[in-house]
Amino acid sequence: MHLYDTLTRKVEEFRPLNSDHVTMYTCGPTVYDYTHIGHLKKYVGDDLLRRTLEADGFMMQHVMNITDVGHLVSDADEGDDKIERMAREKNMMPEELARFFEDYFFKSTTALNVERPKIVARATEHVKEQVKLIEKLFENGFAYQTDQAIYFDVSKFPTYTKLSGQKLEEKEAGAREDVIVDSQKRHPYDFALWFFAVGRFARHILRWPSPWGEGFPGWHIECSAMSMLYLGDTLDIHTGGIDHIPVHHTNEIAQSEGATGRRFVRFWVHHDFLLVDGEKMSKSKKNFYTIDDITKRGFDPLALRYLFLTSHYRDKLNFTWESLQAAQNALNNLREEVRNWDMGDKVDDGFWQKFLEAANNDLGTPQALAFMWEMIKSCLPSNLKAATLLQMDKILGLELDKCVAQKLQIPEEVSKLVKEREEARGERDFTRSDELRKEIEKLGFEIEDTSSGPRVKKS
Repeated sequence: MHLYDTLTRKVEEFRPLNSDHVTMYTCGPTVYDYTHIGHLKKYVGDDLLRRTLEADGFMMQHVMNITDVGHLVSDADEGDDKIERMAREKNMMPEELARFFEDYFFKSTTALNVERPKIVARATEHVKEQVKLIEKLFENGFAYQTDQAIYFDVSKFPTYTKLSGQKLEEKEAGAREDVIVDSQKRHPYDFALWFFAVGRFARHILRWPSPWGEGFPGWHIECSAMSMLYLGDTLDIHTGGIDHIPVHHTNEIAQSEGATGRRFVRFWVHHDFLLVDGEKMSKSKKNFYTIDDITKRGFDPLALRYLFLTSHYRDKLNFTWESLQAAQNALNNLREEVRNWDMGDKVDDGFWQKFLEAANNDLGTPQALAFMWEMIKSCLPSNLKAATLLQMDKILGLELDKCVAQKLQIPEEVSKLVKEREEARGERDFTRSDELRKEIEKLGFEIEDTSSGPRVKKS
């Protein structure tokens, strides 16, 4: 496989530290709100990466975090945790709210056939590991304490901006508001490792003891602590959205390498954004869509997965309802194409290798899809095409095993109407033919007229 590494800014051959095992860490959701389709683009991309590596013969050790504490809102005067603020609005306890939105996240990813990582690690269940990592940063001279928080001293880590390529003065201008206003901070771009439950954080519900005082961890420390706990000091792959590059992943590198003195990640994989009608998704613009919005409009969630496959993970994808309809049509056509195939067990090596090479070329799913359709339209025997398609679908994840060689069961009533319609067409009674077509459609089926006769499909 060849992958684009954000750190080196080029596509490079991927080789894991261990020849047959790959360690992969996925930045997971912050569970204070509903998972939207922009999030799902990223998690489908991670799923495709894992599936492709498994198709290459690698054993995967895949870990994902659940951020259920420590992610502050931008309102610096309040100092609220996003989860705690939403919990107050909904009259729920923070833990209850976090579990609700965590369940919704997995409901959404399951609907798109995203396989759950082997280990799902909640931040609140790994506070001891985060404290231990902060202690190590103190030992190595990277951390310091004020009355309000513990910070990472960025000036002690000379290569701090190597992932983003920013200059440090640019970093200062864009410092996040969740790095609190603190007159005792040494530098404006130093980031918080631990917040004390004092001052404007005194009402924080989620809090834990530490050697320095009661409080809660900052946002960034959890990923370093949990990824290294389960995968070791150096990870093969770390994924996330491109918005994580300048702050979250930059801070992860600094605190992880500051603690261990070793390279933290070998390949950084970042997914670009999903736009909606050419704009950034937001509730204020009323273009914020969830998996429930997809299904309420009558779309199959896997049509959304198919849509994601048509775009490269490092490119922006513009979502429109028209583009989703096109993806649904393509998926429907694919399913109908394969229903009448004979099942086989021998894969066509030529088409499979072309497909796999496209997937291994920095997850080139648009080209891989093109090879899939080329194979489908080829003159290969249907049993050979069936086995090849199911092999491809181990990467695509479109659940085509539920369609291949699954003969469509046509009700007797529908079959009778189809026969009557053919008789009407033979008599050139096209008015009656159209009436019969509409009756068939009311029963949930449609007819495609072909040179070899009528073809009945589910609507």
